[in-house]
Amino acid sequence: MVNEFSSLVCFWSIEGESKETMAHTPQEWQALATQLRADSIRCTTAAGSGHPTSSMSAADLMAVLMADYLHYNFNDPHNLLNDRLIFSKGHAAPLLYAMYKAAGAISDDELLTLRRIGSRIEGHPVPVLPYVDVATGSLGQGLPTGVGMAFSAKMLDESPVKVWVLLGDSEMAEGSVYEALDLAGFYKLNNLIAIIDMNRLGQRGATKLGWDGEAYAERGRAFGWKSIVIDGHDVDAVNAAYVEALASTDQPTLIVAKTQKGSGVSFLADKDNWHGKALPPADAEKALAELGNPACDIRIEVQGTHEGSASYKGEQRPFFAPQYALGTKVATREAYGDGLVALGEARPEVVVLDGEVSNSTFADKFKKVYPERFFEVYIAEQQLVSAAIGLQVMQKIPFASTFAAFFSRAYDQIRMGAISRANIRLVGSHAGVSIGEDGASQMALEDLAMMRSVHGSTVLYPSCATTTVHLLEQMANTNGIVYMRTTREKTPVLYGPEETFHIGGSKVVRQSEKDAVAVIGAGITLHEALKAYDTLASEGITIRVIDLYSLKPIDAETIRKAASDCGGNLLVVEDHWIEGGLTEAVLQVFAEERNHPLVRSLAVRDIPGSGKPQELLDAAKISASYIVDAVKQMI
Repeated sequence: MVNEFSSLVCFWSIEGESKETMAHTPQEWQALATQLRADSIRCTTAAGSGHPTSSMSAADLMAVLMADYLHYNFNDPHNLLNDRLIFSKGHAAPLLYAMYKAAGAISDDELLTLRRIGSRIEGHPVPVLPYVDVATGSLGQGLPTGVGMAFSAKMLDESPVKVWVLLGDSEMAEGSVYEALDLAGFYKLNNLIAIIDMNRLGQRGATKLGWDGEAYAERGRAFGWKSIVIDGHDVDAVNAAYVEALASTDQPTLIVAKTQKGSGVSFLADKDNWHGKALPPADAEKALAELGNPACDIRIEVQGTHEGSASYKGEQRPFFAPQYALGTKVATREAYGDGLVALGEARPEVVVLDGEVSNSTFADKFKKVYPERFFEVYIAEQQLVSAAIGLQVMQKIPFASTFAAFFSRAYDQIRMGAISRANIRLVGSHAGVSIGEDGASQMALEDLAMMRSVHGSTVLYPSCATTTVHLLEQMANTNGIVYMRTTREKTPVLYGPEETFHIGGSKVVRQSEKDAVAVIGAGITLHEALKAYDTLASEGITIRVIDLYSLKPIDAETIRKAASDCGGNLLVVEDHWIEGGLTEAVLQVFAEERNHPLVRSLAVRDIPGSGKPQELLDAAKISASYIVDAVKQMI
């Protein structure tokens, strides 16, 4: 019966009928859902691993969506007029790949390469496939990322694009989901539609709420969402829910769909201990027989892109860096705000997000000039980073800022951003003991280690306002996760407007032919090194002072030359734990060399308390007087 019907489904594009108004029959939806279930079984059995039952529960939900509601051009996956579909429950990747096959985007042969080395069809979705916008699999991140996409479509592009997010019920325990529910409700993102695949069973048994769909719905309503509870295997109910969701004018929609894990196969449906287990060939054969042994040859023509325009209005202009007089005192965090305004003038696609500290990060300077491109995310750092990832999918250039210490809350989002091949710019202020009286809870002392360890990341640490604004322009054009650490304290401007800076570079601020030690600093410690230089020079001792404003990539050539010129004596001074910061970045330069220099480190080694900035630098033994003592000991 299914095999006979499948040949009809191949011709769903009916001559003379608009795809906008076409509606398919429940039998057609069910036939497609059956194929999606069968293909989920086939590819996981071929792989010997995967999540067929988690895919089968959502098959009806996705069949209706794909057949009648998703606007997408698989030949132009990055078109801004495509709807976005995020599988937040990334372990249901077999279902997503089965959908791609049904759309003709991948072949059956490729589907069956699931989880094989070298295949684009990985265990969880990644953007190696051009139809995947963001990597998922670390639960709780799809909806917050969808918020960023919805921001762009509704508030910047003013397009009809919808953002569809499929969530698992287990991941509804994640705090990041509730950050997203809160923010989307606050901003009335009616173009965001979240679907909870409420199949009751998690990895090791029942979920916290089981099939209590009304409990999920009430949570959505509490955050300002329209909530709809349905039977997720009743395709007519699914269809009606999508119609209602698309009619919303001032609320995001949460569809809570009661489903069965392993739906469609009697010995799998709502049965425990099948999570993450592929069916052995004999069981797969039985399961496919229950499904009617579908030919799995249905091909559907998904509706194409929405009509209209979706490019953010504005022309690119030259970037004019703000200028600062030599010797004046300007905090690099304030220069960040100045640089953002200049970038906003030059690049209409630059957007800024901040975690309710914009008067301290100085991102509020951008907000005052370009309020329509500024997104207040409030104290929700996981959502902050995820929204930035979503915005870059929509071809924006996002800068997200907060206190550097608080990015540690969003490390998993940053890590997944790297797997997503995302291009985001993160700026952390109030780093190190030099922030002063606020105490250790506000002092980022591990941020450089955290960001350096992210694959493909760029890590910058300017010591001067001039450096900051020039590096900001380069951040806008740099791919990957790009992090800048800014300083709370006002520091003297070291460089004039004619100076140039590049990622991977450094500046030798003081040098001579008689330098006994090369002192390497960044941020506040560079200025302490310059004080030490003056003290030592008055005693007839000359040192080389290097401004290591780029930690990753690092200027290995300048560091090697300094070691050679200064008798193999390097002193690294950092307002950071000794692990993972400047010292380890410098040591990595010599990691594969047999003869390496003496590298001594002054770094924060004990948990600091409150105090004046200079008092805390002294207490951490990273101030000028300790640099002077260390140099003398080394020579």
